[in-house]
Amino acid sequence: MSGGIDSPVAGYLMKRKGTELLAIHFSLEPFTDNAPEKKTRILAKKIGCKKLFVIKHGNQHAEIVDKCTHRFYYVLTRRLMFRIAEKVAEMERCDFLITGENLGQVGSQTLENMHVIDQAVRMEVARPILCNDKNETIALAREIGTYDISKGPEICSMLGPKHPATRSTLEKIEMLEKNLDIQKMVEEAVKNRIEIEL
Repeated sequence: MSGGIDSPVAGYLMKRKGTELLAIHFSLEPFTDNAPEKKTRILAKKIGCKKLFVIKHGNQHAEIVDKCTHRFYYVLTRRLMFRIAEKVAEMERCDFLITGENLGQVGSQTLENMHVIDQAVRMEVARPILCNDKNETIALAREIGTYDISKGPEICSMLGPKHPATRSTLEKIEMLEKNLDIQKMVEEAVKNRIEIEL
């Protein structure tokens, strides 16, 4: 849950189907302040999440920028976030991951890139608003009372490239990941997670 418009709507739709929710927020601190985390805490509580986990790993994103081809930043960082989320989910005995990804947005949110991202984890990934257009999601956010909390500048793209790759291959991404100690990054993030009861 980023603190933006999409992820709370995705969570709400799953909650409405009877799914028990835990939220995880990936903070870009120290490159940002903790305003997105504060918004996420309010949003997670509003849609009925039992718990919120905060992962402060801006420095890991910076390492990806430094060591890998920048245009693949979104795919690489999302694969890392999925791996971390999966570890936390396993510890909490969750069955699957839920994201607010929306098909056709720039960066990682193309079918090709989502396929490559999903290969990073074994857990099933649910995308409740995958085929919504933005206006549909905004209308739902207004209806459930999350829009006014969520609106504002998106900072999740702060370290991202101006022209991200919209197509990637697993072979290319795995080659770039050899520049990183992925296991260590995941272990550090999980170890240093902040757990907040809601």
